[in-house]
Amino acid sequence: MSGQAPTGSIAFLGGYEPRLCGIATFTHDLCEAVSTAAPSAQCITGAVNDRPEGYRYPPRVRFELQEKDLDSYRRAADFLNFNNVDVLCVQHEFGIYGGAAGSHLLALLKEVRMPVVTTLHTVLREPNLEQRKVMEELAMRSDRLVVMARKGAEILRETYGVPEAKVDIIPHGIPDIAFSDSAVYKAQFGVEGRVVLLTFGLLGPGKGIEHAIEALPAIVKEHPNVVYLVLGATHPHLVAREGERYRLSLERLAEDRGVKDHVIFYNRFVSLEDLKEFIGATDIYLTPYLNEAQITSGTLAYVFGAGKAVVSTPYWHAQELLADGRGTLVPFRNPKAIADAVCDYLNHPDRFEVTRRQAHQYGREMIWPAVAQRYLEAFQHARADRKAAPRTAFAGWTLASRPYDLPPVRLDHLVRMSDHTGIFQHAIFNVPNYHEGYCTDDNARAFILCNLLADLGATPPGENLDHLASSYLAFLAAALNRDTGRFRNFMSHGRQWLEDCGSEDSHGRALWALGNGAGHSRNEGRRRLCVQLFEIGLPAVLNFTSPRAIAFTLLGIHEYLRNHPTCPKAGKVRETLTNWLVTLWKDCADENWPWFESSATYDNARLSQALILSGRWMPHPEALQIGLNSLRWLASIQRTQGGHFRPIGSNGFYVKEGARADFDQQPVEAQAMVSACLEAYHATQDSTWFSEARRAFEWFLGRNDLNLPLYDSSNGGCGDGLHVDRVNENQGAESTLAFLLALAEMKWAQSPLTHLLLSPT
Repeated sequence: MSGQAPTGSIAFLGGYEPRLCGIATFTHDLCEAVSTAAPSAQCITGAVNDRPEGYRYPPRVRFELQEKDLDSYRRAADFLNFNNVDVLCVQHEFGIYGGAAGSHLLALLKEVRMPVVTTLHTVLREPNLEQRKVMEELAMRSDRLVVMARKGAEILRETYGVPEAKVDIIPHGIPDIAFSDSAVYKAQFGVEGRVVLLTFGLLGPGKGIEHAIEALPAIVKEHPNVVYLVLGATHPHLVAREGERYRLSLERLAEDRGVKDHVIFYNRFVSLEDLKEFIGATDIYLTPYLNEAQITSGTLAYVFGAGKAVVSTPYWHAQELLADGRGTLVPFRNPKAIADAVCDYLNHPDRFEVTRRQAHQYGREMIWPAVAQRYLEAFQHARADRKAAPRTAFAGWTLASRPYDLPPVRLDHLVRMSDHTGIFQHAIFNVPNYHEGYCTDDNARAFILCNLLADLGATPPGENLDHLASSYLAFLAAALNRDTGRFRNFMSHGRQWLEDCGSEDSHGRALWALGNGAGHSRNEGRRRLCVQLFEIGLPAVLNFTSPRAIAFTLLGIHEYLRNHPTCPKAGKVRETLTNWLVTLWKDCADENWPWFESSATYDNARLSQALILSGRWMPHPEALQIGLNSLRWLASIQRTQGGHFRPIGSNGFYVKEGARADFDQQPVEAQAMVSACLEAYHATQDSTWFSEARRAFEWFLGRNDLNLPLYDSSNGGCGDGLHVDRVNENQGAESTLAFLLALAEMKWAQSPLTHLLLSPT
């Protein structure tokens, strides 16, 4: 050891460049980032040597210790104490310190007098006895612990009993790489015009690269221009034990599988600047690692933050980083899944681009300047904790999850389609079609949308939802024939009713909207009118035979009972209608056709949604289970092998023992699936249902059979359907409202208050 650390210094302990390992790179980058973020602080480093001769370290390294020399740890403690270092930041990995499970480090920690902040690069959920003892001691002697993923904090709490208030979650730092087109970088590597797959980092058997190579034949068959670049030197410890056996086995495998012309091995430990160039040339990054219990991956963080699409096995860090559509997870040791995921990105450029942008945007929280600030805060907390008891204010110190990115609400087209009478049914392109007039179905949907947006506080600036809501409700009031208790449906542009009695479905939708208004409207006059109309129109439903009319009515009864929970009539009708749907299911469903009817036609998911909702809140366990089972089947037959949503087409629907129609796909089907799956998610708290809702929602945005968006981002309108070769460019009311309702429901599902408002208590 040489020199003295100035007063007010921060010391970092770990490996350090030019040592070739991930911890050395991390320690170097963290030290430099903190030094830049706090120029008045004196940042010094202690380097752990894994070889007797050490390394030619830069001046930043002020002391060294030998990995297996216990006394060198004590000497390092003496150096830190003597020089009055303010804070010690330890990089912990069991393998870089000497002794059983790296226990030599404890000799240093027992003797240092300054606050200690320890970054845990590995957190074992099932440690052996030695590892557990070391970790418990390490936790006790550290003032604060830093983990890079929520999973790490969870394991610390559940496995080691570490208080949450002692743990900071700070992401792995990454360089700030601009979002760019990979084509800009490919020429310098001679891969212009090719799709580049990349894996980089120190090579070793745990990386699972053999499974990526096994996936290549299937990928190349579909995309012959793919090249897989394996970048990085074999881990020096592995080379010392067995040479390049692993790398050679990968090269032989590539040759055996006939893809040697599609694999490039670059056996170098590249500099950061070179690495940026390689990342820039990358299209898809692969991390086929084999161990779930990997709590962090610096290589994954680097490429993810640069805005690259990632296909990864579900080790813990990948599960968190790639959640919410920011990447694709595949099972361990599954080449077919890797091939399918890669081809899915390449076959769906819209999804590929969305994933990239989501990753890059999320990665802005991980760039080194941001991470350095987080560490400086942790250091300040450690000093405060050393002087006083830990404060509960920091008990929830975690990184917030990025909510699923949703488009903004735009009502331009909705307003254009509406007048003082209500909303027009149809449009020619984005122009209202007066000739087709109005209908109760669409005004009911529009009124529900107004109430939902009001609850969300999601009205765009300058829009008058109050005026729109009054117009739509006025239409429903005029539609009700009070003498018969039935709603009419179609009205001409000249405000003439075109029928004496509408369909059962339109009646059910009207009751749904009125129940929604009775339960949600913030305007007392509208709320009271909704109650009045609802009570007049409800009895007629008891004679209906349309399953969808029954389902719509059940949805309306649920909303009505929010403000009228003791209404005996509504409660009795709900019980009758629920049992009717249950009976319908029992009479028709079998193992291969778990459905309510002998055909699946339109607005299918509403049947499942109605039973899930009623079954949960009555409660009626059998109804709830039928709702979930039927929805599970419906989701399975509307999910393609590529993973996107494909609703049953209206050009023939799906008859039992027949072939389902794939086109024309209707927006109301996607919206119904969004609603039903979110209801299933609220009922079960199973995140799979939220994923299914998102899958259906993304159909609007272009994750569909044609990779074409139906949603018009310029005005909030939505095309009338997806044909076999194009989007129907007419933006009618039903389709536009389907999108806007789905969007509002997705926003509602992500609201912090949702779980409270949906609680049965």
